[in-house]
Amino acid sequence: MSVLPAFKISGPKRGRAFTLIELLVVIAIVAIIASLVLPALARAKARAQGSFCMNNTRQLVMAWMIYADEHGGRLAYNLGRSGRLAAAVPAVTGAQMPDNWVNNVLNWGLSPDNTNSAALVASGIGPYASASAAVYRCPSDNVLSEVQRNAGWAGRVRSYSMNAMVGDAGNFSQTGINVNNSNYVQFFKTFSIPHPADIFVFLDEHPDSIDDGYFLNSETEPPVWTDLPASFHDRGANFSFADGHAEYHRWHNASTKQPVQAYGINPPLPLAITDGLQDHSWILSKMSIERTADGPGSTTTSGVAPVSWDSGN
Repeated sequence: MSVLPAFKISGPKRGRAFTLIELLVVIAIVAIIASLVLPALARAKARAQGSFCMNNTRQLVMAWMIYADEHGGRLAYNLGRSGRLAAAVPAVTGAQMPDNWVNNVLNWGLSPDNTNSAALVASGIGPYASASAAVYRCPSDNVLSEVQRNAGWAGRVRSYSMNAMVGDAGNFSQTGINVNNSNYVQFFKTFSIPHPADIFVFLDEHPDSIDDGYFLNSETEPPVWTDLPASFHDRGANFSFADGHAEYHRWHNASTKQPVQAYGINPPLPLAITDGLQDHSWILSKMSIERTADGPGSTTTSGVAPVSWDSGN
């Protein structure tokens, strides 16, 4: 007589696999989530970099103000390329590049000026900015030329420039008037700036425009960008002003928002009237005030003559 087992012992069950349709649905859901999350993360990162950049410009203008306080109100030198000439002919120009607010001239080659952070913080306002090289570079500025990338560089050391109408500009302002922008006042001392909240000192400059630290634009016919502001941050740039505050300004005209790449543009950059001149006009209005003649021998509306070249004053 056979006895049936009380229970049946079976082999392991085969696991149920996903069907192709189910896999495609999962992949589609992941892709949709990524398309929603990644742009938000990118925007958050861009906002953080913009805030970091603005803080850099604020720290630079604070250092600039401390420098002026310790030099009897005299503003930091803003020599531009004329500082290079001074090194060769000091008797003519007096001040040299180490006296300048910043001592390097950037390019797309392998010049040490592009990477020498030690020299960068040793000159001008560097000691008043805690000798921190990080405050000279915008975190969004990673633009390099092919030769620089091949050399293993991560970025150049400076993203910011100083308003050309602020500070002693050497050969350019020996008479008290800036020959590059003669219709406007050159500010040599803190008290010569009538409305400090309206005059910017530092800004982040376009990588293809930045070379020396001397940011220049002037009224020309036809109008051109001599130096171009950056547009890293949601098509805008950060500025710090002579009263110590910093702010973001977004550009309106397409000609201002040039591609961010090595050799992308070749300033001076002509402006299309049909595109509008709001950005260019805004920059000019924040650089200086119109100069008026105060009589024979007058140099500026403020009556402030250029200071001596003695860097110890």
